Amino acid sequence: MAWKRRVHARYGTTLVESTWAEVMFGDGLSKLKDELTRLGLSFDWNPDRPLNDEWAKPMEHEDLARLVRTFMAHVKSNSSTAEDLERRLASHMAHLDGYRIRLFLEVYWQIHAEWERRLAADRSVDFEDMLVQAARHLEAGNVDCPYDLIMVDEFQDASQARARLVRGLVKTPGRFLLAVGDDWQSINRFAGADLSVMTNFESWFGRGQQIALTTTFRCTQTICDVARTFVSKNPNQFNKPMRSVYQDPGAPITVIRADDVTGALASYLDRLSAAVADGSVPTDRSGTVSVDVLGRYGFEREVLPRRPPSNLHVTFRTVHGSKGLEADYIVVPGMTTGTYGFPSNIADDPVLDLAMPSPESFAHAEERRLFYVALTRARREVTLITPPQRMSPFVVELLADPHVTVTGDNAAHVEICSRCGRGTMVERKGKFGPFLGCSTFPACTHTRALQQRPTGTSSAYRKRR
Repeated sequence: MAWKRRVHARYGTTLVESTWAEVMFGDGLSKLKDELTRLGLSFDWNPDRPLNDEWAKPMEHEDLARLVRTFMAHVKSNSSTAEDLERRLASHMAHLDGYRIRLFLEVYWQIHAEWERRLAADRSVDFEDMLVQAARHLEAGNVDCPYDLIMVDEFQDASQARARLVRGLVKTPGRFLLAVGDDWQSINRFAGADLSVMTNFESWFGRGQQIALTTTFRCTQTICDVARTFVSKNPNQFNKPMRSVYQDPGAPITVIRADDVTGALASYLDRLSAAVADGSVPTDRSGTVSVDVLGRYGFEREVLPRRPPSNLHVTFRTVHGSKGLEADYIVVPGMTTGTYGFPSNIADDPVLDLAMPSPESFAHAEERRLFYVALTRARREVTLITPPQRMSPFVVELLADPHVTVTGDNAAHVEICSRCGRGTMVERKGKFGPFLGCSTFPACTHTRALQQRPTGTSSAYRKRR
């Protein structure tokens, strides 16, 4: 309390004091209310009242530490100074809470200075230092690496610091750069990846020949067609064909509509196991097939059955963790909407916008590429599980594709909302009886009578095939 009094006295702010004894055994709450009312506050004692957005919940210490470290990684990778961030905040970040940002920066630069002091005292460098200092030495001509050809894989994950390092290695005439990457698989912006390094290749490295690698040895042509059509909706990416080496086009992508995700997954695995047992599904030498269950979040591991069928090699991975891997069958069980949906509606802390690469203008651009990665892990088939009342907008978009089929609850008639195109019409109950309403409500308030038949194109009303 002495510290609080000093702080309030220092800044000229008002401190309202109360004690536990007054609240528990006296009229402390009434006095507290009177004092706060005198200061201009109004009261609502309802414990279930909506939260005031202006009063953010304080961050946990661990969350703040992770935020600071991520922010630092971007600041150091981009060689940003306090002045750089202030200029960016003033000129490009008007949408951010400037007061909160400056409070964060006041804390951050103290931590940054202490971090640097301890590194210097230990004669150490961190990962960002290694990249940036190596790039600076190359740019200044302090060292010349005797390599004629520099090859970079996974180029879509390059940060600006890595791009500077590569540019320094090839700046001497007669040096060559071979960069291999897929902008459709750029899914690591949070970790420092800057897609503009790849899309603006010539501004970094000069003109060069671009060759599209259009043949895949992993997926069927059906999966290729669905995945390519989906990811290509973003016009700010390279446009390229996608061809499978397999002559058999393969099975359609299956959407299972089910509220019980765990049960739907277990039933799917049982059916696949039976198909393996009767010989209708080819196996590897061990007599099994591989099934990867891909979750947008790690907690989705809980949907796995405790004892999967013995002739199926079932593995859970996050979609991020599946990159570069493959399996015979892919199941994505969390195709829902909401905060922990797919696409995810969990926004990065706005503080990071100040230090990270500029976000893309296309809605859910990185989430769309992440879903593309999930689809293209499958060698044979992809199955998506979605709840009828909360279908992922990604699934809703796929419903118009002729290579996608729907099964499960009320699969005979899946109607896309004619107003927003992002939800489906689901049955709801009102004071005048049941009716159909958009699944994205309250974002979309479109409704219609239950008995009315929909009109429009066939893509708005799909029957089970």
